[in-house]
Amino acid sequence: MSETHDVAGLAALTIVESLLLALNDADILPEKEIMGILRDAVAAHENAPKTDGLHETHVKVAEMIQKIIDGGNSVRR
Repeated sequence: MSETHDVAGLAALTIVESLLLALNDADILPEKEIMGILRDAVAAHENAPKTDGLHETHVKVAEMIQKIIDGGNSVRR
């Protein structure tokens, strides 16, 4: 991927992570639901077709999201 795609992806991840935190802070979504969203995202990438030419990318994305689950959010660190 190009540097532009990397930057755009990291920006999107940061925005979504901030939104999930804000939804939790405002008592709109409980942490359990947020964790479910993140686990669903991991599963989507783990179960992506291996024939789409993006298998390695899907694996890396799943690993990144799993790190967020395992280590907490990166926005408030």
